[in-house]
Amino acid sequence: MLAENAAPTLPTAHPRDIRSTRLSNGLLVLTERMDHLRSVSMGVWLDTGSRDESLAVNGISHFLEHMVFKGTTTRSAQQFAREVDSIGGNLDAFTGKETICFNIKVLDENIAPALDLLADLVLHPTFATEDIAREQGVILEEIKMDEDNPDYLVHEHFTQNFWPNDALGRPILGTAATVSSFTQKIVFDEYARRFTPPNMVFTAAGNLDHNAFVAQVEAAFSSLSAGSAQRIAHHTAPQAHPHITLKSKKSLEQVQFCLAVPALPVSDPARYAAYLLNSILGGGMSSRLFQSIREDRGLAYSIYSELNPFRDTGSLAVYAGCALPNTREVLALTLAEFARIKRELVTEEELDRAKNQLKGNMVLGLESSGSRMSSLARQQLYFSRFFTVDEIADEVSAVTAEEIQRLAQQLLDPTRLALTLLGPLNGLKLDRSDLVC
Repeated sequence: MLAENAAPTLPTAHPRDIRSTRLSNGLLVLTERMDHLRSVSMGVWLDTGSRDESLAVNGISHFLEHMVFKGTTTRSAQQFAREVDSIGGNLDAFTGKETICFNIKVLDENIAPALDLLADLVLHPTFATEDIAREQGVILEEIKMDEDNPDYLVHEHFTQNFWPNDALGRPILGTAATVSSFTQKIVFDEYARRFTPPNMVFTAAGNLDHNAFVAQVEAAFSSLSAGSAQRIAHHTAPQAHPHITLKSKKSLEQVQFCLAVPALPVSDPARYAAYLLNSILGGGMSSRLFQSIREDRGLAYSIYSELNPFRDTGSLAVYAGCALPNTREVLALTLAEFARIKRELVTEEELDRAKNQLKGNMVLGLESSGSRMSSLARQQLYFSRFFTVDEIADEVSAVTAEEIQRLAQQLLDPTRLALTLLGPLNGLKLDRSDLVC
C-alpha cells in the first residue's frame, strides 16, 4: 500500500505543485511538477554524511559515493557511462557534512531509463576488492590535489581547529591513513548502515506526473527492504573553539586568511537576518568588505564572507587572500566592519539592496529542475515542510535593521572569534589582542 498526501504548503498566488508518497518499504518520494520544462531531475538523498563517521573511518561517506560508480551486479562502470550518454543525461553525486546525493538529469522522454540507471547504481553496487584498491589510489591523489589548493587548505585548517575532536571538523575526503585502511567489509558495513529507507529520500522535479512516476520508483526500488533499519542517530552540537592558528607555507605567494565565529543552525528562526548580515558584510560586489578591502584599497583580489549552517550549529566566516605586508591591515579592516555593523544600524538603502539581492538569488536559483529537486530534499531533511517563494520573500522583507544589529552583536563576539592564516608568514605573530571588534 502507498500512503499519499499533499505536502504541506501555505496558500500562495503561485503554488508549487509538490506531492509526496511514502512507499510500502518506507522510502519517501517527493516530486514537483514543472510542466513548462522538457527536463526531469531526480536524486537519491541520504540523511547522513561525513558528520556521522567515527574517527577510524573518516572519509568513508565520500568513498562510498565514489564506489557505487564502479559497477553493479548488472553493469560495469563503462556501461553506466555509455548508457547515460546514450540518453543525453548527466549523472552526478556529491558528499557533504550531513548529506550524500546521487542524481541524474535527463529529457522528460527518458525518465524510465534514467530511473533504472539511478536505482541500479544505488541498490546493487558490487564493491569489488580490486575496485576498492584502485579507488583508494584515486582518492589519495584527490587529497594531494586539494592540499595543493590554498583556498581549500586554509578552510580545512580552520574547520579542524574550530570543531576539534568532532566529526564536523574532519575533512570530508578523510586522510591518507583512514582511506588506505578501508576494506571491503568496512565498505559493505557502512553501505548497509546508511542505504536504508529511514535514511533516504527520493526527490524529482520537472515535467513528470506524480502517480506515474511513483509507480516507476516503487518498481525500481522494490528490492530495497524496510527490514529493521533505524534512522542514523545524529550527534549533538560540537563546542566551537576560538583558536588562532598560524600555518607557515613558504611555497604560497599569498597569505590565506579565514576569520570566523559560531553562527546559527540551518533552521534557526533568525536565519533570514543572518543571510542579510552575511550579504551586507561580504556577500557580493557591493558588500562592505569587498568595497573597503578590494575596491577602495586594492589589498585583495578575493574577499568574501559566507554562512555555513548545519542542523545544530554553523559558522560565519570571512575569507581573503592577500600579500604578507597587507595581512594586518586586511584583518584590521575586517574587524572594523564587524564593529561598525554592531555599533550602527544599516541604512535603509543598504538593507533594501541586500534584500533584493537575496530574493533575486533565491528566485533565479529555483529556475531549473535540478535546483528544485535539491530544494525538495533539503527542505524535507531540515524542515519537514516546503516553503513557497512568496513565504521566503515575505520573511526576508520583514527583517529590520534592528534585528540585524542585534544578531551582529550576538554573533560577532571577539571572545568567540577564530582566525587561521596560511602562507609565507615570515614570523608573523598575532594574539587575542589583535582580534578586537
